Order: sequence, then structure tokens, then C-alpha cells
Amino acid sequence: MPPFTTTFAAIFLLLATTSANPTQRPFKKIYAFGDSYTDTGNTASASGPNAFTYVSNLPYGRTFFHHPTNRYSDGRLVIDFVAESLSLPYLPPYRHRKADTSFGVNYAVAGSTAIPHEFFVKNNLTLDIQPQSLQTELAWFNKDLEGQKCKSAKTTPRECKEVFDDALIWVGEIGANDYAYTVGSSVQSKTIQELSIRSVNGFLEALLKKGAKYMVVEGLPTTGCLTLSMAYAPESDRDDIGCVGSLNKQSYDHNTILQTKIQDLKKKYPEAIIIYADYWNAYRNVIKNASKLGFTELYKVCCGSSGKGAPYDFDLSVTCGSQSSSSCQEPSKYINWDGVHLTEAMYKAVFDLYVNEGLTHPPFGSLLTSKNYLG
Repeated sequence: MPPFTTTFAAIFLLLATTSANPTQRPFKKIYAFGDSYTDTGNTASASGPNAFTYVSNLPYGRTFFHHPTNRYSDGRLVIDFVAESLSLPYLPPYRHRKADTSFGVNYAVAGSTAIPHEFFVKNNLTLDIQPQSLQTELAWFNKDLEGQKCKSAKTTPRECKEVFDDALIWVGEIGANDYAYTVGSSVQSKTIQELSIRSVNGFLEALLKKGAKYMVVEGLPTTGCLTLSMAYAPESDRDDIGCVGSLNKQSYDHNTILQTKIQDLKKKYPEAIIIYADYWNAYRNVIKNASKLGFTELYKVCCGSSGKGAPYDFDLSVTCGSQSSSSCQEPSKYINWDGVHLTEAMYKAVFDLYVNEGLTHPPFGSLLTSKNYLG
């Protein structure tokens, strides 16, 4: 067991005994960014990705919330488990302007990209119906910061210190949509890699210049293991865990460069704690240890089956939540929820691997010990 696990367990115990006193929380708020893997309700059926237009319908949300919350899952996401672990409420979506934002805000938008929307318009990639990108989310955040009179760590140090001293910045995976939207086009994967990583790097640095001190950045998951990928890629394109090898390599290469950029930022901003969350290896770990974790279906979709024998029970014309779709009885046995998004059980498994199995670099617990929370 990694040595930091004991530290994190001790913090959980301390939180359990002091949760009634908000001043004892290691972080008082979370600001989250990303796409549908992190979005807690910034889109709905009418405004989300055009391939998954029923997120406001059951069975979305059925496992934990027992009603749709516009999360692209049957229940909680990784960010929800993060909030729980820090004894904080679930993050309200930015677009719910009447929500209580005293504990943070979620700016993530399903279908959003790392690269600005204009790039896809310029290349006639109309599949991308979402105009939102990481730049949109940053603009939203900046608008909220203006309300707190925080402009930058240099020009308004006191105001920005007030914002960031007890805030965890969670940058969920972003960039998978950029690659997906350009499949079959003349745009090269290398171009997407360069532009999306440049965008993410610029976004991270913008936050650091504002005064961000505690940040977690997720890499891309093994996108070749998603049901949509498995259903449409040739069966000859498979890797050692049975997923689409070319797509998993694409995500791996992306993550390798992203980690290099993060290391550069750490050197440039030594006062900040920046943690890389290894989604790629976390997903692989689950695949390799599926039976131990209670998963029996690694690639089949739980929700969206048309009952017509489609590959992996996935049919793009009958997606989850539509009247013609059906869903499995036990989502906890499935990794894939609707073909692109994951089940609550999978998100929980990924969170556990981050926290307890060392799949963040440095360890997740270092965020907490860096605040001298344990004295």
C-alpha cells in the first residue's frame, strides 16, 4: 500500500469527526472544468451533444439520484466523489445561476473541446454542435472572478488570494471530443494533438497567473475502450486489453506530451501544487482487474440497446434515454453506460485508483498535506 494512503485515510477520519465545522475542511470550494465526464448539468437533452440527446430522461441518474440530473451517467461522476471525499456539496453547474456557489462551481460542458469552436467551423466539421470550449469555460470563470474583484495574482493579490487559497481546481479530461469530431476528416490527428495540448497548457497557465495554488489535471482515458470505438473500429485494430489499439495509443501519446507540459508549468510556478491524474492507466487497471472489482461487462453498453443484436448492444440510432432504448438491470457490473460515458461504478473505481492506488502524480494526498491540514 502506498504510504500516502494512510495519510488520506487519516484525513477522511478527521473529516468525519469535524464535518459539522466547515473551517475544518481541507478545501472550502472546488472549481471544475472539462467535458461530459465532469459536467454536472450545464447541458440538457436539447443542448447537449447531438448523439446523446436524452440526458434529461431516465434511466440517466437512476442509480444514485433516482432521477435525471443531466449528468451523462446512471449516477455520480468522479468530481462528485471528489466533493464527497472533501466533505463538500456536489458542485452546481455554472448555468444554474440561482444555485449556491459558496462551495464552488462546475464549468464543465458536455461536448466541449479543448480547441476553440472556430477551428471546427473553419474546417466544416459540423458534427460539433457545441460552441463551448475550454476558452468558454475560462471566460465564465473570469466573469465570476471579476465579481470577486480578482484580476490576477500580481495586480489584485489580496482578492485572488481570497479566491484561491482554499480552492481546489479540478481540470477534468478535455480533448477527447477534439479527436472524435475530426474522425474521417482531412484534419490530421497530429494537428489536433498540438492544438489541443497548446490550448490546455494555455488554460492551465491562465489559472496559475490568476493565483491557482492547488490543481488536479486529468489525462485522457483509454478512448479505444469506449463502446462507440469498439463498435465501429475494425476487429483487427485491438491492443493487449482488447480495446481499439490505435485510439488508445493516440490518447497515450497525447497524455505523454501533456505531462511534459505540466512539468514545465511546475518549474515555472513552483508555489503551486499541480497533480496529474492518470485516467489512461486507471481505466486499464480496471479492465485488467475487472472481475475483482465486480465488473462482468467490459465493453457492452448498459443503456441504449435496441435489442436487435447490435455490436456490444450499441446502436447510434437508439441511444440511451430514447423511447426505443433499454437498459441493463445492474449497471454496477458494466463499465460503459451509454456508449461514450461511464457508469457510476466505473467513475467510483477510477476515483479510488486516484486516491488509494497511486494513479496521480504526485499522490493526491500531497494536496492535503501541502496545506498543513494535519498540523
